[in-house]
Amino acid sequence: MGQKFLLILGLFALAHAGYSAAQHRVYVRLTEQQFERLPADIIVQTLIAFFVCCIGTVQLFGKFKPILITAEWQNKTWDTIGNRPSFMTFNHRGKKLFH
Repeated sequence: MGQKFLLILGLFALAHAGYSAAQHRVYVRLTEQQFERLPADIIVQTLIAFFVCCIGTVQLFGKFKPILITAEWQNKTWDTIGNRPSFMTFNHRGKKLFH
């Protein structure tokens, strides 16, 4: 439950940062100033919201598998590793040549 709340909070903060950036652009146009960059508070809010979204996403969607293939092969014997049934095709058009 906490992971979903963290993700929703991050998405809401990210949407708020986008809305604040759009409002700042409108303000700059109305005051006829030159747009240089966004204020620091909007940039900081965007970065914090992005990191909260990342943390919520990683915690919500479970465990990652290790990158190394040897971690998956530790409990398997050579016979099961060498056996690749996905490459064995018994129903193919070559059997029509020999009938």
